[in-house]
Amino acid sequence: MIRWDVPGPYEVVFSTRAGGVSEGPYASLNLGRMTGDNVDRVDENRRRLCTVLGTDAAGLALNRQVHSTLVRKATRGTRGEPGDGLWTDEPDLPVLALTADCLPIALVRANGEVPGVAVLHAGWRGLIGGIVAAGVDTLGGSLQACVGPAIGPCCYEVGPDVAEPFTAAFGAGVLRGRNLDLWFAAERALERAGVEQVERLDLCTACDPDLFFSHRRTGKPRGVQGVAARVA
Repeated sequence: MIRWDVPGPYEVVFSTRAGGVSEGPYASLNLGRMTGDNVDRVDENRRRLCTVLGTDAAGLALNRQVHSTLVRKATRGTRGEPGDGLWTDEPDLPVLALTADCLPIALVRANGEVPGVAVLHAGWRGLIGGIVAAGVDTLGGSLQACVGPAIGPCCYEVGPDVAEPFTAAFGAGVLRGRNLDLWFAAERALERAGVEQVERLDLCTACDPDLFFSHRRTGKPRGVQGVAARVA
């Protein structure tokens, strides 16, 4: 797992596919129950993730992700409500967003603000629709962000139906030839929304089959990784 070392009472980790119990195309730390994997193995993987966060998996909150701009306030242990972002200011309430090429983004309140965290699942639809601004506005305060592993501009070729609105929204720098740079778009969207400090991991999920699941690389069946966070 990749820990975001952010100041404040926070635990934030971006998971990889290593360190779990799932097998075959889900090997090994698959966090998604709706992937076709054995749910008992997924639950054990989530328990391991929460152990790294220093919390109990029974309280873990997740959305049923639908490529929307909906950011919900997390309720302990609640799963299955549609949305693509979760936020909380409740101590020791872990939240998780799942990805397999889309962007996992973590947000935290900083600079002495009342602690609060949010996690976002942002694909191209969510980015162009405004999921980043929705997450920033919903969490509020002086924020820092980290953009986690996602498909990089090395691997993400898109057609004009995607390239044109991204160029209009984020400028020519969002394209590398025919490839879309989601990392750049997310950073620009976060800065425009008023986030004071943005970090990027710049790790491509499609390039590294040992560390990450990737829908573009393998299709289905496959697992998912994600970003998990809590207020400590």
